[in-house]
Amino acid sequence: MPTTQETDGFQVKRPGDLNVKCTLLLMLDHQPPQYKLDPRLARLLGVHTQTRAAIMQALWLYIKHNQLQDGHEREYINCNRYFRQIFSCGRLRFSEIPMKLAGLLQHPDPIVINHVISVDPNDQKKTACYDIDVEVDDPLKAQMSNFLASTTNQQEIASLDVKIHETIESINQLKTQRDFMLSFSTEPQDFIQEWLLSQRRDLKIITDVIGNPEEERRAAFYHQPWAQEAVGRHIFAKVQQRRQELEQVLGIRLT
Repeated sequence: MPTTQETDGFQVKRPGDLNVKCTLLLMLDHQPPQYKLDPRLARLLGVHTQTRAAIMQALWLYIKHNQLQDGHEREYINCNRYFRQIFSCGRLRFSEIPMKLAGLLQHPDPIVINHVISVDPNDQKKTACYDIDVEVDDPLKAQMSNFLASTTNQQEIASLDVKIHETIESINQLKTQRDFMLSFSTEPQDFIQEWLLSQRRDLKIITDVIGNPEEERRAAFYHQPWAQEAVGRHIFAKVQQRRQELEQVLGIRLT
């Protein structure tokens, strides 16, 4: 695109004695270039105008979220009904996406300004101001890149990360201690009972103990309705085991 000198405004003139309506179209020079998506793809991805890299990223996130990547042939995409309408195929390779996408990208819409060239010397609207949002590079981006690339700064960052981690660990420990003391001071008896139950559960997990030894050591545990059936099942299993052993020794099958 041709380069022009920077300016803070411009004039629109037309000879004549009547007011004239005019339409101004401003094309922004995006760096890097931006593209307008096909309306169907724009609705699907939630992206209207963006750079090619941002569009590819949005497309990949959609594919990943909807699990369109083939489970066996990872280089293929299985199109859903929306992709079939847009790309006109049921299956495509990842390498085919840029070529398919090229036909769905257009130049961004221009900024349209409707203006009236007035011949009335008393007209207060001869001068008009418009706010236009443009994207510019962050001025701190280069400074941050240089800062992160410095070896000295890397050591300083690593040291700060360690201090942050230690501080967070200390805060978590202090919070645990505070919660412990606060619960104990509010309801001492209930807190001790819950704490003992928690300790017993932890001990059971650590020692891999099956069942509940505290209840099983009491006689009342074996007078429950299921106890008689459990004993019968145990005896039957032992009889079957003994029968198999006799069959193996005698080399016959008992009936």
